Amino acid sequence: MGHLPKLIEDLALILIVAAFVVLIFRRIKQPLVLGYIIAGFLVSPNLNIFPSVVDSANIKTLAEIGVIFLLFSLGLEFSFKKLMNVGGSASVTAFTEIIFITVAGYFTGKMLGWSTMDSMFLGGMLASSSTTIIIRAFDELGVKTKNFAKTVFGVLVVEDIVVILLMVLLSTIAVTKEFEGTQILFTVAKLLFFLILWFLLGIFLIPTFLKRIKNLIDDEILMILSIGLCLGMVLIATSVGFSAELGAFVMGSIIAETTVAEKVEHTLKSVKDLFGAVFFVSVGMMINYDDMVTYAWPIFIVTLLTIFGKLFSSSLGALISGQPLKQSVQVGMSMAQIGEFAFIVATLGLSLGVISDFLFPVAVGVSAITTFTTPYMIKISEPFYNWIVKVTPQKYIDRINKYSSNTQSIQSESSWQTILKQYAKIIVINGIVIIAIYLLFSQFIIPTINQNLDSNDIKNIIGNSLPIIFIIPFLWALMVKRPNSVAYRELWTKTKYNRGPLLILEIARFALGIFILGFFLNRFASTTISFFITIPVAIILIVTFNTRIKKFYSRLEKRFITNFNIRQITEDAQDSRNYSGNPEISSSLAAWDVHIIEVEVKPLADYIGVPLIDLQWREKYGVNIGYIQRGSKVIHSPDRHQVLMPYDKVGIITTDDQFQVFKPVFDSEEIVMEESTDHIKLGRILINHHSHKKGLTIRESGIRDKTDGLVVAIRRGDERILNPASTEVLREDDIVWVVGDRKKIDQLNVEL
Repeated sequence: MGHLPKLIEDLALILIVAAFVVLIFRRIKQPLVLGYIIAGFLVSPNLNIFPSVVDSANIKTLAEIGVIFLLFSLGLEFSFKKLMNVGGSASVTAFTEIIFITVAGYFTGKMLGWSTMDSMFLGGMLASSSTTIIIRAFDELGVKTKNFAKTVFGVLVVEDIVVILLMVLLSTIAVTKEFEGTQILFTVAKLLFFLILWFLLGIFLIPTFLKRIKNLIDDEILMILSIGLCLGMVLIATSVGFSAELGAFVMGSIIAETTVAEKVEHTLKSVKDLFGAVFFVSVGMMINYDDMVTYAWPIFIVTLLTIFGKLFSSSLGALISGQPLKQSVQVGMSMAQIGEFAFIVATLGLSLGVISDFLFPVAVGVSAITTFTTPYMIKISEPFYNWIVKVTPQKYIDRINKYSSNTQSIQSESSWQTILKQYAKIIVINGIVIIAIYLLFSQFIIPTINQNLDSNDIKNIIGNSLPIIFIIPFLWALMVKRPNSVAYRELWTKTKYNRGPLLILEIARFALGIFILGFFLNRFASTTISFFITIPVAIILIVTFNTRIKKFYSRLEKRFITNFNIRQITEDAQDSRNYSGNPEISSSLAAWDVHIIEVEVKPLADYIGVPLIDLQWREKYGVNIGYIQRGSKVIHSPDRHQVLMPYDKVGIITTDDQFQVFKPVFDSEEIVMEESTDHIKLGRILINHHSHKKGLTIRESGIRDKTDGLVVAIRRGDERILNPASTEVLREDDIVWVVGDRKKIDQLNVEL
């Protein structure tokens, strides 16, 4: 009989026990993650009742691979567009919660007498909530379509990226043992530099590469290629001093912007599930029953901190962001648990050897308790809100409601703000590319040339010319490229007083470009003569070949933009997009608890074929129909003569209370679409004293035609007019809310 490696025996034991345990957990409707952890505890050497794992070192290696695949899959589900569309409300809520709970976790650890590193990692472990647990609870309670749920999903998106950054900072602090603010700022700057650089290069190269080879790859090759790219990025990240988890997440987020993202996610699901199961089982193997008993008091304290700390900080963040009190309470009570990231953060600390072993049983104990409490917290959120209203003096409730209302006031971005943002984008993006070219030449190319050439003259020529040739397109953009916007032309032509500051901006960035050019020559050239000759020559070349450089840079820019939007372009070509799931629309409508719910027309509905004007749903129930999706066709802002057909998907603009009344009438099945709708937004148009729309009715103003949209609300002082009639007259200082085409709404705002 042949010798069987212990690793195979251990894997057989792990997977068989895990399978039986998670079957039980599925039966009792509990998260599978906890099932895997308990399975790990059962097969660990700490429990001698069952056969235990022998080759724990190899299991830890497989667990590390599992973490990499978990983060890679998280990156595939993540999208930079999704992050940009999260909206201010969810972002403010997330940052308020993360800052509060991280600091509170640190001081709680110190209060318990733990070391500084244990306390810091405790704060990092508490920073994220569990997406899996929240989604499961929302599904079971039927609240996934409620307005507060959209804010919760947005907060979870922000938490994902922030916790990744926290892991990088914690690992850096753990390795360097440096706690000074300067060192932390340097780490943050370094992290942001590499994140932006990797994103720019990844979006520029990978979608183009995948497009070129799309006829040559099948599922097998795609799986091998995607895993190779993931592990390659892991190597790059670790080589520059970051964690493997960051590299995996970055590559996943880059592939998420390609057309094969869903295919890669589907292809890798089995691999991710396998290695992910091994990781969570390995977490359970680290649990010692005696430690659970010994640290029962810290588990209890951290559990209370998690539940009440997250409840308070998330609710406070939602209130600060302008959410109504009821919605803020519901958000806070939904976020009161810790997620799978807690185990990943703890694993990172153990792998670096900087935290104590007892943090694992603490994390598992808190996770188990808060998993069971989460559905009940969500369920009692509304009664808890009613209790708060009952015991709180009415004047404070009125102040909160007034603050929530005022934060929705339009803050029109001035032309100067727009221009400064565009200048900053030009300088930052091109500056990062130039720095990357400098690092490439200084660390690799020039040292290699110096080692293989003897002639100083040739070294000087190469040092003067080669780096400059590579940076010229980006140096040109940094020095010369102007913002291509209506705001820039408006500032230049509107008044002569704007031209002076604009010229100062141009001179400043031109001077910055000269400084960068001089820095390159000072670093790579060895003679003063070449320094004084090359700068004038480079400037002459930029001026002489301005058109060609501009065309070359435009091609680079066009490819990047195309690659960045290729997934959206492809999806738009396959089927028309709809309003549902757009976090910007949902969060913006939150002022009145109004949001968009997509429902499907049943084939035997009695209103099929009846014109909307005859149904009178708006008049009877206060709901608006924002769109109708019929197959691959989307009817935006349907008119009063439009009819509904079987299996139409209808975007209902409504409040939670209105929809509860309207739902039996529609008799529909709720559908929540997770894809964002980037080309459609809820815009806010200010009717100021200069506006030519002032004094006109909504119909006369032509807003609907000019935006391909629907006027859903008007805010007039403290008055809120929902579903205004087309005969409503627009007054000075009115804020008009329009659901329609993003670009057309922005253009109309500029015109007004």
